[in-house]
Amino acid sequence: MPDNPTAPVILGNEPGSFPHGVLAERHPAIIRQVREAFPYEPRQQRALDALLANCTEGEVEPLPADAHDRELWEAWGMDAHAGRSWYDVPWLWSESWFYRRLLDAVGYFGPGPWQGIDPFRPSKLAELHSPATDEELAALDDLAARPAQEQARALLHGSLWGNRADLSFRLSAEGAEETTPVPGLVADDSERLWSLLEAAGGGTLCLVADNAGRELVPDLLLVAHLLAHGRIGRAVLHVKPHPYYVSDATPADVVDALRRLTDAGGAAAGYGRGLWTALSEGRLTLRAHPFSCSPLPYDRMPDDLRADFAPAAVTLVKGDLNYRRLVGDRHWPPTTPFADVTAHFPGPVAALRTLKSDVITGLAPETEAALVAAEGQRWRTGGTHALIQVRA
Repeated sequence: MPDNPTAPVILGNEPGSFPHGVLAERHPAIIRQVREAFPYEPRQQRALDALLANCTEGEVEPLPADAHDRELWEAWGMDAHAGRSWYDVPWLWSESWFYRRLLDAVGYFGPGPWQGIDPFRPSKLAELHSPATDEELAALDDLAARPAQEQARALLHGSLWGNRADLSFRLSAEGAEETTPVPGLVADDSERLWSLLEAAGGGTLCLVADNAGRELVPDLLLVAHLLAHGRIGRAVLHVKPHPYYVSDATPADVVDALRRLTDAGGAAAGYGRGLWTALSEGRLTLRAHPFSCSPLPYDRMPDDLRADFAPAAVTLVKGDLNYRRLVGDRHWPPTTPFADVTAHFPGPVAALRTLKSDVITGLAPETEAALVAAEGQRWRTGGTHALIQVRA
């Protein structure tokens, strides 16, 4: 990332900061969870111990010479960061590096019997098949009786809030929070999003997915609705090529979610069958580009990925991590215009995101002031606020 004195890159070396807590506390906890999820062999146990020591107290060590993606990581800054503390390199980079090394430790890239075994799959499936997911899918039966516009609005909010999707179906409550001093939705360009889709006349929607499980399901429901009602003619779903950030969606997670829908019965099954058919007919396409697991912002995306996004009527970027990559993982002043920090993106782009990290742009001054007055800086990371931002 180029130097920007008004918005420095976020590092993890400030004790007490949110990024420092992720590196010092969350990553060790993830190692423990992964260790407990599978009966890993002694070699993997030793590798996990080594990763724990390295990520908390050591320095960045380059990938082995025979690593299948060494050249990619060299291009993504591995050699420049080698020998430095994980806390002193860009936080976005060190987070991504952690997951790359974690997959190495458990033998994901092989060769060997553990090759291709997703270390996060048990938690993904547990969430996908939870009673809460049953309740959310059952709510689709009531939603099906609503006018198409109301369905679209509810499904958009379901996609926005992810695993709080149950709130999105309470249409009678919509707008109530707008009268509160600090609304849950701190920026709302949803009407601009609908206008973009209307103007596209059945064009292509790119959706850059975030998490699997109960967060991927509402994303798929939104795509299914838009396809079924002719709001878009085609959808391209960008997912991760391999496990990443614990719960990020991979192609296997998409298949799991579709099966969950089709097995659910009722309206949910109808959505699932529609998506299954759309995939088989090419109206829904999966992409799993290597850059999706890179430690860089989207202004560094390669030309082939840029060409994927360019012709879309709109690219919908989901979730907190993708937002950080879209606008740049920097200490932006919150009132920095969203259009300015996304000018690099090839085509219209929209962000749907709950706030779970420090990065924020595009707030009205009075909104920022109300948030700070009510919550200090906790509103940035607690996941209790969200935004819909559009740059046409």
